[in-house]
Amino acid sequence: MLNPLLRQNLSQQGYQLVGTHSAVKMCRWTKSQMKGRGGCYKHTFYGIESHRCMETTTSLACANRCVFCWRHHTHPVSKGFRWTADPPEMIIEHAVAAHKRMVQQMASAPGVTPERLQEALSPQHCALSLVGEPIMYPHINQLTAMLHERRISTFLVTNGQHPELIRTLSPVTQLYLSVDAPSEDALVKIDRPLFKDAWGRLLDSVDALRERRERTVFRLTVVKEWNDTEVQGYADLIHRGRPDLVEVKGMTFPGASRQMQLRMTNVPQQWETKAFAQQLVEALSNEPSGDGAEAGHAGAVSAAASYSLACEHAHSNSVLIASHRLRDDVTGEWHTWIDFERFHDLMGGRGEGSGGGVVESVSCCPEVYWRRTPDWAVVASPLGGFDPSMDVERWVRQREGRPKPPTE
Repeated sequence: MLNPLLRQNLSQQGYQLVGTHSAVKMCRWTKSQMKGRGGCYKHTFYGIESHRCMETTTSLACANRCVFCWRHHTHPVSKGFRWTADPPEMIIEHAVAAHKRMVQQMASAPGVTPERLQEALSPQHCALSLVGEPIMYPHINQLTAMLHERRISTFLVTNGQHPELIRTLSPVTQLYLSVDAPSEDALVKIDRPLFKDAWGRLLDSVDALRERRERTVFRLTVVKEWNDTEVQGYADLIHRGRPDLVEVKGMTFPGASRQMQLRMTNVPQQWETKAFAQQLVEALSNEPSGDGAEAGHAGAVSAAASYSLACEHAHSNSVLIASHRLRDDVTGEWHTWIDFERFHDLMGGRGEGSGGGVVESVSCCPEVYWRRTPDWAVVASPLGGFDPSMDVERWVRQREGRPKPPTE
């Protein structure tokens, strides 16, 4: 999959290459929580321990060339997996070993305690989203099953170009679908897909996600002046797919270049991202139109309208919209956090395991393994979703130095 130049470019960017088509890299939020400076949005939204998260991919190749991709397009592009596949057990062993080496290098960093270091050396979460399209890997079901046997949770992200693989995917802890545009024209412009029927593939992926039993998420990356105007189009897709959660995140600036076509002015401020999310919630109360109406699902409005802003993670410019299915009808409390021990018990993680086979779960649904969201994580909390057990003073200083919303 990788020629010498691609290997060199990825290695220079800090990627630890695994086998012939996989990679692992230490996330900046893993480093941040190791130092006690705060976790990632998954910590605030879902309760993961960021310093115990391993970010990896099973396929460096991707079928899109998104303009906002912060990987600088130094990985291969392909419509499908056309290489010899490495064994899943080898990928896991080498990825965990590489991750531990990177963690060990943080031992003397300021703020890293012996306790957090030891915890970080035992990863409990795996974000299958680093670069490329992990779902293309032919043995993805065996790999996620092996991770679950190790009681490592799985957060898998797909770009919506492989609906048939979504339908054959075994249950994961949380399944993401990247929804980068609200219309076909916008999708072609911002994702620059290889497939000529990319929009149809995305719609089919939305339908496939709707059929899933585990927690499902739409991930929206907001790029000012590119995909932030047709709010109703996004609402129609949510009507159609009915995800449990919708993440709205401001673009991370990938660096200016002629190829990337983006500037810092395309990065929304936190208040702009939050305002966009609020507009989306309001749009969900409208009658579905276009591709949302074409889905032909009865009761789309009543289900899709039951969404509200649930959490925010101001330090990464992210907001979480959640279905009222994850809210207690009596107390009004959100349950967006995950009971990871319960999830692994459901997946059979305490048994002898399947030896790499596909793990089946008969009761894997969001309500079974949810947890109450703490008050500090909910939207409009005083610290903007920052964990008060971390370095609050440092975060307050950072927040005070950021641009302020214009006064009316």
